[in-house]
Amino acid sequence: MSRVASALRRTFGIAREHVGTDHLGNRYYFVPEQKTWTGRLVRSKRMVEAANPTEYEYIEGSIPMEWDAWIRGRRKEPPSVEELVKNESYRTQIKLKAKEVEEKDLALQAKEYEEGLVATPARTLAEGHASATSFGKQEISEEPTSTANTFQPGSWMPTSKK
Repeated sequence: MSRVASALRRTFGIAREHVGTDHLGNRYYFVPEQKTWTGRLVRSKRMVEAANPTEYEYIEGSIPMEWDAWIRGRRKEPPSVEELVKNESYRTQIKLKAKEVEEKDLALQAKEYEEGLVATPARTLAEGHASATSFGKQEISEEPTSTANTFQPGSWMPTSKK
């Protein structure tokens, strides 16, 4: 049977076998090492057929980590459904624990600030950027200011010096 299958593969091109589908709809394939009808050896490869094939709509995380490891050859066997579900629940638990720890840390910081155990962080009073020509508080000047639309010739008079 394998001789017939390999003859059919050589005749009709490269055959790929479906390995699995993830929860996002991406389909994963394995192309075994085989010879083409010309006798050329084609190496085995792993590939993904994206659920959303347009490249510009690709977002990070559209391929699960377990499938990405299989595609890149970091693992021999494709992930099972049970493994994917277990890892996803583990990641959710870690996120919840991290959120709890962050909330406890913020509450502890607030308590320490109230009790005076820790100095409150210094706040920057200066506005703007250090390379700006006018930095910090603006002072009222006696110099005329106007824009091209509101300028009236002769409307400004120099201050008299005493």
